[in-house]
Amino acid sequence: MVTDLWEALAVDATAESTLWADCLLPEPDRDRQPVFSPLGEARYALGLETIYEGYLVHYGRPRLFEAPDADTALLLGDYLYAHGVARISALREVAAVADLSDLISLCSQLRAEESDTDGPLWAATAALLGQGALDEVRTALRLHADAGPLDSAARAAVGDEAVDAALAEHASRRG
Repeated sequence: MVTDLWEALAVDATAESTLWADCLLPEPDRDRQPVFSPLGEARYALGLETIYEGYLVHYGRPRLFEAPDADTALLLGDYLYAHGVARISALREVAAVADLSDLISLCSQLRAEESDTDGPLWAATAALLGQGALDEVRTALRLHADAGPLDSAARAAVGDEAVDAALAEHASRRG
């Protein structure tokens, strides 16, 4: 029986492919620190942390996996993105799936631009996932490289302390 989201993430990846099983860190080396899921609804936690782990495989220091090379990292990160979105899709939350699609797309855009403003995007998405409240604040980031509205939206939804903790942890993991 799976007891927590970290075990579920590891068990599912291992069942999916021996390649992912080979990338799984040994148990004592795994970091079970949630980053953005504490900002949102509990029902989204597993999907959100799965997507975030995919992001970390692509761009930072993952918590559960270590790919042996860039090609495997690309494949594993994409698998985790897709699996996380599928988890949210299973909840039949179309707006949440659309928010996550925009999150992944904008993160890729920001990384290509070598921008370090994706933290507020993650925080606002986690805090407001599926509520239809992100379009305008994402547009400010997309068109004007202004993450301020995203940061303000996240803080208004869950408070400064929670956002500060998530952003600090994100900064320590981001590559």
